[in-house]
Amino acid sequence: MVTIVDIGMNHKTAPVELRELVAFGGHNIDEVMNSVRSIKDIRESIVLSTCNRVEILFTTDKEKEAKGSVIEFLSHISGIKSEELRPALYIYDNEEAIRHIFRVGASLDSMIVGEPQILGQVKEAYRTAVDHKSSSVILNRLMHRTFSLAKRIRTETDISGSAVSVSFAAVELGKKIFGDLQGKKVVLIGAGEMAELAATYLLNNRIARILVANRTFTRAVELADRFHGKAISFQEIGDQLLEVDIVITSTASPEPIISLNQVRKTMRGRKNRPLFFIDIAVPRNVESQVNGIANVFVYDIDDLSGIVESNINKRKGEAVKAERMVAEEVIKFTEWLKTLDVVPTIVDLKDKCENIRRIELKKTLSSLGDLTPEQRKAVENMTTSIAKKILNDPIVFLRRKKDRASRNLYLDIARKLFNLDSDSDDIKPK
Repeated sequence: MVTIVDIGMNHKTAPVELRELVAFGGHNIDEVMNSVRSIKDIRESIVLSTCNRVEILFTTDKEKEAKGSVIEFLSHISGIKSEELRPALYIYDNEEAIRHIFRVGASLDSMIVGEPQILGQVKEAYRTAVDHKSSSVILNRLMHRTFSLAKRIRTETDISGSAVSVSFAAVELGKKIFGDLQGKKVVLIGAGEMAELAATYLLNNRIARILVANRTFTRAVELADRFHGKAISFQEIGDQLLEVDIVITSTASPEPIISLNQVRKTMRGRKNRPLFFIDIAVPRNVESQVNGIANVFVYDIDDLSGIVESNINKRKGEAVKAERMVAEEVIKFTEWLKTLDVVPTIVDLKDKCENIRRIELKKTLSSLGDLTPEQRKAVENMTTSIAKKILNDPIVFLRRKKDRASRNLYLDIARKLFNLDSDSDDIKPK
């Protein structure tokens, strides 16, 4: 019987230093695929390598030998002895392997549950396997079910609908305030990592312009170039508040750099157009009283962290629904997998019946003399129909036995009863 196996490591089982050694990113993917495909006891295979996981998904009818060979391959490519590598590996068989790949594709096994990138990475791994002809009937179906399930989960749950990073949460808040960020102007004050990330998200939402202010002007120029914006001096910040829509602050200043009086004056000049502050600095760069001014919205790191924590909990709740959907799909796929045992016998039964039908049809048609094309077609359709009706009950019976302990007995009886293991030359016209 064919076994589905998944061997790999991820952010839960191995530190990044170890994952880097095993990852296939530094290797030619063609060589990796060819090496895995050449493992004697592997029938089908797919290789997945990302920053957080390295996995080899494969099918085999010699489970023990194939597992050992895959671990040795990972040991060879990483330069780590297999006995040292094994504690960091997970090894899933059959239902657990199926469940695992479903969860990976649906982003239930990701560092951030619901992140969308992993599905694209799984699809790319599958495309590579198809290109190398290393994936066939079983893994093809498993991958397509993975993609379909991931789409269902994203459609029927809100697992990806909430921001779970501070920077992304800030941008999502901006979208709620302004409705649409397209055409908005942003000033970035300071060069904090989270502020840079927020600016990146803002650019993805098609803002019109970004200005960068930093105490070290050279650094401001560097960041402005990265964001295709303009560097300004600290002294220009007050004037720019009249023009911009969003202010992101992340300086290391021990005192606020945006004051209550400054913003009051600015809002009179802006004719009360909304102004949005994302204050990611600790201590805060914007005086807390600023949030009390009409049409001014100030969110600091605690506000954003609270939103993120709430959204993470929300995603966990949605993940419960997703896990149920995964469990249902595992049952369906496992049921399909069990039917594969009876497929060869069913195929042989159909082939033998078709061979007999064609031989007998040829004899009958030759004895009927001249028939019109329509008459010949009618006779052929009749023989095809008879053959299908005769085979229907035996085939249905065999398929229903897929879950029974006696399945192999029935398959053996069917093969003997219909003489399926004899040479085709035994079937000759009389």
